Amino acid sequence: MIKRRRNIGCAEAALSVTTETKVRFSEVDSMQVVWHGGYVRYFEDGREAFGRRYEGIGYMDFYANGYTAPIVDLQVQYLSPLTVNETAVIETRYIDTEAAKICFEYVIRRGSDGAVAARGCTTQVFVGSDGEMCLNNPVFYEEWKQRWLKR
Repeated sequence: MIKRRRNIGCAEAALSVTTETKVRFSEVDSMQVVWHGGYVRYFEDGREAFGRRYEGIGYMDFYANGYTAPIVDLQVQYLSPLTVNETAVIETRYIDTEAAKICFEYVIRRGSDGAVAARGCTTQVFVGSDGEMCLNNPVFYEEWKQRWLKR
């Protein structure tokens, strides 16, 4: 079975947040650009900023309600390199879905000129304290959606 890639940036974001981080020396490779795996860390920085902005969906909120939310799908498109001391501007876009999952899209831009350095998306699922994946959204997540989404 061949899985189709999601068209990043085509879905309408229900909510979004933008945060910035400085590229550190430890994040670049021998070519003096951010190592490809570093962008995944920037995605996580974006999700953490999102959780702070839209309270109730941070990692500790998952734990407090008896769940974890591991990433089950990750896509990255590398478009333009980031270098040491560059500011990475991370836009994190929440994509609403009725399914029992959380979908985010990301756009990472260079702070100096606004060029898109990378785009990506992640999908997380809910796993209960019993270690089983949830087929329905947990109550706390449905309550979060009612609070923050205009339906």
